[in-house]
Amino acid sequence: QVQLVESGGGLVQSGGSLRLSCAASGRTFSTYAMGWFRQAPGKEREFVSAISWRTSNTYYAASVKGRFTISRDNALKTAYLQMNSLKPEDTAVYYCAAGDRASYNPNAYNYWGQGTQVTVSS
Repeated sequence: QVQLVESGGGLVQSGGSLRLSCAASGRTFSTYAMGWFRQAPGKEREFVSAISWRTSNTYYAASVKGRFTISRDNALKTAYLQMNSLKPEDTAVYYCAAGDRASYNPNAYNYWGQGTQVTVSS
């Protein structure tokens, strides 16, 4: 079992930055791929970024590529999402997830955090 707890969300002005953290419990964090998804009111949950566990390959949605950076620290059992140049359309609840492989598909992930709100004002 893996439990995930996100933190770092908040209110920021357009153009600002936030760093989200996803702290995991469990002994096998290093063998899980980690993903970040987001869901805005009235919209479907969408893929943001993912990082594989074996090679630490990273993947990004086109809408965030070049602005967001995903990383992981296996010793701390924590995944991060550094978000720069934030835009109002980035406003959403952000969720981290753990699964056997990095994927754009939320169904590929077995464990989910409770989410953290990110609000970007214009």
